Amino acid sequence: MHNSCAVMKMQKQIGMTEIYESSKGLLENAGPGSKTAVIVAGHRFDESQKPEDERICYDPYAVHFVTPEIRELNKDPLKAKAMLESLGNVGILLLGMGNSTRARVRYFDDFVKASIDKGLEQLVILGAGYDTRAYRIEGPHDRGNFKVFEVDHPTTQGAKKEKIKEIFGELPDHVMYVPVDLRTEILGERLLGSGYDRSKQTLFIMEGLLMYLPPKAVDEILSSIVNNSAKGCSIIFDYYPESGS
Repeated sequence: MHNSCAVMKMQKQIGMTEIYESSKGLLENAGPGSKTAVIVAGHRFDESQKPEDERICYDPYAVHFVTPEIRELNKDPLKAKAMLESLGNVGILLLGMGNSTRARVRYFDDFVKASIDKGLEQLVILGAGYDTRAYRIEGPHDRGNFKVFEVDHPTTQGAKKEKIKEIFGELPDHVMYVPVDLRTEILGERLLGSGYDRSKQTLFIMEGLLMYLPPKAVDEILSSIVNNSAKGCSIIFDYYPESGS
């Protein structure tokens, strides 16, 4: 916990702008979508290259969401290490963020799998980015009545849909793509208009999201979830405590 808080504090001090600038060479071909989503996919991709008995998480589709530069860097661990060392505090932060992100992915994956085993009927992924749980976790794609709602900014979601069509040839029937700017739009209205059933057992995921939204938007999201979910529904999220600042 101490190390996690230290990473959080350092990220607040350095800021995402400096992180993006330091990673510019790896993100030049990131496309129009979220660069943060590319970075997170990069961590999943890197971890997935490790032997099965060593890796924390596994995502066979992450490779499709990273840049050619990230794929090339993954082939040369010594070069990657040298690059991080050359970035000083930013490099330390990137290493810490990478380790914590991989652990977070595994924790969320396990929670989703456990929820499916208990009879989950709907999965709502807020700020979905390049999350691939709808396609790689057993349950969502092989149950006829199971629906996944991916909620994200229209620009990032549009880029993701193009990648998904490249991977599978078409968009999967069990995934509903809900374009929403969570900073300004009302979540509940958009969900209900996309086929979401408030009477079904649902898990809401907010991974790597809340710390990037203003408090008012977070309040609106939580209120929408409370007002549009049945008894027994669940929510899982991570956040940066104010004490870490």
